[in-house]
Amino acid sequence: MAALTDLLAFDVEQSAVSLWICRGPRGGATDDPAYTARWVGLTQDLETVLKATVNGHRSQIADVQPYDFLSAIPAGGAMTIDDDETHAGLLTAYLATQTQQKRVRNEGDLYNCTFYVIKLVHGDSIVYAVRKTDAVWQTKRSLSMRSVIFRENELTIANDPRFDIATNIDFYIVDDEILVCHMGHFETILRYKQAHQGDFAALQGEIAFQAVFDDIAPLIDHVGQNKIRLRRASAIRQKGHYRDQNFMTRLRQQAEQYGFTIQFHQNGTIIPTEETCAQIITALLDHRLSSAFSTQIYDVQGAVVIAS
Repeated sequence: MAALTDLLAFDVEQSAVSLWICRGPRGGATDDPAYTARWVGLTQDLETVLKATVNGHRSQIADVQPYDFLSAIPAGGAMTIDDDETHAGLLTAYLATQTQQKRVRNEGDLYNCTFYVIKLVHGDSIVYAVRKTDAVWQTKRSLSMRSVIFRENELTIANDPRFDIATNIDFYIVDDEILVCHMGHFETILRYKQAHQGDFAALQGEIAFQAVFDDIAPLIDHVGQNKIRLRRASAIRQKGHYRDQNFMTRLRQQAEQYGFTIQFHQNGTIIPTEETCAQIITALLDHRLSSAFSTQIYDVQGAVVIAS
């Protein structure tokens, strides 16, 4: 994938590095997310550590796949998605200008931030390495815990405020692509769940989808605001099996054979119930498959077509 190629080709050592402390996303579910951020001055040692963090983490990425709502990202793997499918532009626009008005004023600007961004600039190229903050950045923890350090063979109180920099990155923004290494943090920071909500709303409005059901309300209630179910609804819309009359005919004919207890109206529409909504989602995703070798029937997380 181009994002990983560009990331690996980027000259981290010769780049100018800055660290931005960020809050957000804020705003209602139907609004574009809002971000605020401040950059903080760095010692030479910390600049070296930040560059080493990016260098070390990017070298571990060996496998890249297109972003998939339902698949997990394995260790050493990543997924790519175009930045214009997300709210990344709102974040990078805020980080574009490093003015004195945006500089961290005191330690209060550091506490309770949501995430931080390591911004690397070399020539016309920019890499943003984004990481969700850990609990040590929260005021609540600073009030309930005291940091200690080991010095000269004994423990002593660390009186200065302490903030940790992780050795891994949640996602990178490289040119017009995003390289996602931690799906949950990526979706939280860029409010990608909102995109799933929009997909589900659009799915409900499709005449072809409505026509599949006797009553769509139980399925809407089942999905609700659940992140995993919203992801699956987005995948259902993306796959579009409900628009394929042959697929739907075979589903009605073979549902029982494949262990589904989905109820059908005499006119062929699906009758969703609280007990069968999860099965309906599995069926419309085409995620219940039969092995020709073991003759067993399995539910799968992702179905990659090898040959048809």
